[in-house]
Amino acid sequence: MKIAQIQSLVYDDKKKNLDQMAEAVEKAAADGADLVTFGEMFCCPYITELFAKYAEPDRGETWQFLSDTAKKNHVYLSPGTVPETDESGNIYNTAYVFDRDGQQIAKYRKMHMFDIQIKNGQYYRESDALTAGNEVVVFDTEFGKAGICICFDIRFPELARLMVLKGARFIIAPANFNMTSGPVHWQMLFRARAVDNQCFYIGTSCAFDPERKYKTWGHSLITDPWGRVLTEADEGPSEQMTEIDLTVDDKMRRQLPLLSARRSDIYDVIYKPDEK
Repeated sequence: MKIAQIQSLVYDDKKKNLDQMAEAVEKAAADGADLVTFGEMFCCPYITELFAKYAEPDRGETWQFLSDTAKKNHVYLSPGTVPETDESGNIYNTAYVFDRDGQQIAKYRKMHMFDIQIKNGQYYRESDALTAGNEVVVFDTEFGKAGICICFDIRFPELARLMVLKGARFIIAPANFNMTSGPVHWQMLFRARAVDNQCFYIGTSCAFDPERKYKTWGHSLITDPWGRVLTEADEGPSEQMTEIDLTVDDKMRRQLPLLSARRSDIYDVIYKPDEK
């Protein structure tokens, strides 16, 4: 499975962001990519007070553009995330995935809101503008089942475990870590989640822009079930292609049977959607 990670700069002009996406996907497809991924809020600035301005309803113009782009290039497309609004005016940080025919095969709304205040560091509150999702999403591809989460979600090991228990062999994570936590936690978290769950993790970020108030760490990467970093970008705009062998999942789980050795008679991780 060949994965293209597009670490793009984000402009104020949504059309410019979409046009550069289309160009990057076309190039990646020509180079043999099966899956093309982008970062969190690839289509608009990562600024809470602007999300309402850029938000669109489900299956709006941006959704249609993404579907058409996947179909035109015959690739799986994980276009990062977009601000999505519902009929009640709620705004979600939403990740779609499309198959080679442009059909939506997954929709995930970010579950854990990025509300942090670090002394002498980053302050940010997604919950000032966004509503949290509540669904664990796993979907089928020709390569096997996949899961999807968004950025801050990776800090919660229960979510990753639930996706893997539902059959995920690789997990896509569009993200926008910042310059405070990125240098110390970005690689560590992806390696840890990959080892814990014996699966591949695909973390794709937007690119660092010195002109933005929120400065993105970048460093898009892929980690394998052994916790090895297969590829990692720097902070600037980049396009990288990585081929992964998903049979490594199976070999790892046979050689080091962590998942089958779990003591579910004593403890478990339980998905409780009916209680919400």
